[in-house]
Amino acid sequence: MKTKDWSPLVFLASLGAGGIAVMPFVLMQYTIEHGKGLINRSQLWSNKFTGLTAGYYYSLETIMIIFTLLHFVLTIWFGIQFFKWIKTNEFKEVINNPLKNTAILAPLISILMTMNLFIGPIRYFIPMLSNNFQSLFLPAMIFWSILFIFVMWLEIKLLGISFKKGFDINKINFGWLLHPFLLGMLTVIGTGLAAMSENVTIANSAAFMSLISGSMGTFLLLVKLIVVFKSHFAANGLPEKQFLPSFLIVIPNITLFAISAFRFGHFLEHHHGFELGAYFYLVMGISFAFEIWYMLFGLSLLKDYFKQHHFKEFYVTQWGFICPLVAFVVLGSFAYNVVLQSPILYGVFIITMIITIALYLELLIKHIQCSRNKNIGLSCEV
Repeated sequence: MKTKDWSPLVFLASLGAGGIAVMPFVLMQYTIEHGKGLINRSQLWSNKFTGLTAGYYYSLETIMIIFTLLHFVLTIWFGIQFFKWIKTNEFKEVINNPLKNTAILAPLISILMTMNLFIGPIRYFIPMLSNNFQSLFLPAMIFWSILFIFVMWLEIKLLGISFKKGFDINKINFGWLLHPFLLGMLTVIGTGLAAMSENVTIANSAAFMSLISGSMGTFLLLVKLIVVFKSHFAANGLPEKQFLPSFLIVIPNITLFAISAFRFGHFLEHHHGFELGAYFYLVMGISFAFEIWYMLFGLSLLKDYFKQHHFKEFYVTQWGFICPLVAFVVLGSFAYNVVLQSPILYGVFIITMIITIALYLELLIKHIQCSRNKNIGLSCEV
């Protein structure tokens, strides 16, 4: 068995756990009548569900609890490893390499996902948080602002390294899209604060800061997509198998920027008296329509990969499969509420959620086996 050095991309595992915890919450938020604001447990069970329906919603709640706890456990464990790793020479080599330094963005994306868990699943279960939701916005704004400053500084620093050092553009892959992914995650939380806060100062500040990170993220997403596709078409065939999981990273990027635009629209309506009407339909409809065909396209490219490699090997980039599936269900839930309320669509979300959980557990088992050096016919690489 081959096990290489530690990689910060392992934070994709904690990010994926947080994403899976968010999936049931978003699904309930946009498919169940529950009154004003974000859904909480008392609102859900005021519907007096019984039988199979009650069992179904208990299952969704169980998923939220298990994967929220898993997110925190993995975040703490990987955090300890990360702080040891940044003291090594390997960290210096990675951060100064434009082809590899995107990996150090994964921990920040995972930390931002933690904020989503407090807004969603954690608040859902704790009445004190649900009943005093507005009081949370000031500490949330302070914490988010600190992350905002650090993320913007880091992104500009890494862009500067790319411009100064230069690199072989033909060697880039879709993993390069972690840059707009991080900025999108930062923006989606900021626009959430802007849309939901009753405090005008907090809302306006979060909205403007989100325009900064959002415009930078959108610019980088467009530029990097063009460069990545150009580089790919200049090469012969598909990239190496370790880079194949990153094909689908386009989907969470689209989800984050679409939801950011959606929330910014609610901010304009709530605090500035805009009447946007069909704007929400266009944002959700176009974004989800794009994700449907891109998901099908990406999976068609990965068909042979799953047959020949995935179940026999483990490398940390395989965790990149989780976020696209999570993002598809999350954006789809928004689209279900705004664009098309179809039982077929809802069924697709449930099936995708089950597949995502099964895939996550499969990857987690392989990850644990490899980290413990248990060779049972599995090839392990970072």
